[in-house]
Amino acid sequence: MNYNEVLRLLYQLANPEKVDFKRKKYGVIAHNSLGIYHSDLKSLAKQIGHQPKLALQLIDSNIYEARLLASKILKPKEITEKQMNTWVNTFENWEVCDSYCMGLFSKTPYAVKQINSWATRKPEFEKRAAFATLSSYCMADKKASNEVFLSFLPLIKNAATDDRVYVKKAVNWALRSIGKRNKDLNKIALASAQEIQKLNTKSSIWIAKGAIKELSGENVNILDYPRSIYRP
Repeated sequence: MNYNEVLRLLYQLANPEKVDFKRKKYGVIAHNSLGIYHSDLKSLAKQIGHQPKLALQLIDSNIYEARLLASKILKPKEITEKQMNTWVNTFENWEVCDSYCMGLFSKTPYAVKQINSWATRKPEFEKRAAFATLSSYCMADKKASNEVFLSFLPLIKNAATDDRVYVKKAVNWALRSIGKRNKDLNKIALASAQEIQKLNTKSSIWIAKGAIKELSGENVNILDYPRSIYRP
């Protein structure tokens, strides 16, 4: 399937009413959007298959759904650090941010470096990208040591007073993900959440309470990574 064929399919799926629905229902505000649900893009990606050159063409099209689709037909090993930094600057909502961070960025060799770099960014979705990548990295790198995740806790604490909704949600997500990686990080993440709660801002209290509730719950799912240590 070539570029023109894919664009033709995207325009066939277009529905302007969905643009408004996604904005009202999910807070997805996107420029140059055709109005296509994420589930339909996933189905289309399966039809297209792995096509890195086509993916780059779709990104350059500046069509919102084409950019989303591109994240699903690329592989992490194919993208460069420069591309990551270029694409993160274009993120305009949580949907495109999380699609790239979870599907690609967290699985690259540059994940840790970019998490540290983006965590202090000012734009909302660039900053979210740090913590969305971190959340996914907790599962993507199954062999990383506890020390790697301990190094992220100061970033989480520093961002915990940011009251922008899509930043604080990602910060909470990242803290909970660290706490579910193994039993030792669970205890440390809970302690970190208690420290964050003492910052006494609306966002820090919200982040801390959410993390404490999940990480101390009876049904919390501890993943036991790295397995070589926690399931020898």
